Amino acid sequence: MHSTDTIPLRVKRLPHGEGLPLPAYATSGAAGMDVVSAEDVVLAPGARHAVATGLSMAIPAGFEIQVRPRSGLALKHGISAPNAPGTIDSDYRGEVKIILINHGDKPFEILRGDRVAQLVLAPVVQGGWLEVEELDATDRGEGGFGSTGGVVALGN
Repeated sequence: MHSTDTIPLRVKRLPHGEGLPLPAYATSGAAGMDVVSAEDVVLAPGARHAVATGLSMAIPAGFEIQVRPRSGLALKHGISAPNAPGTIDSDYRGEVKIILINHGDKPFEILRGDRVAQLVLAPVVQGGWLEVEELDATDRGEGGFGSTGGVVALGN
């Protein structure tokens, strides 16, 4: 079931963000809001760049905004976010920039106003460490890095 409740997000448009749309959901069932570039940039193959959005925001306490790549850019051009999902913390007030990387074999041109990523508002629960002498046993135990199988190349 898709919630109809919205969480208010305060946003400040910076001078170089004038005239650009605010992040928006493309469809009623979309999880992420498309955010656009506030600059022109060409990403060479293998290059990374923090793409300006022309926006800063105040995310409510208890939430974060996750920055995720756009699937079409990833599939068709090899453009992704190297730290996906990126996190914008609720106490950050600087300009939101989208770190993109070109995994493709051709330069990729981003124009001002192009949709470059998705922003997903997500609740955050902070944990507190409780140091113990022993941990409870599980069937998996200390097995990791492919130990549960399912990948032929790993030999299991």
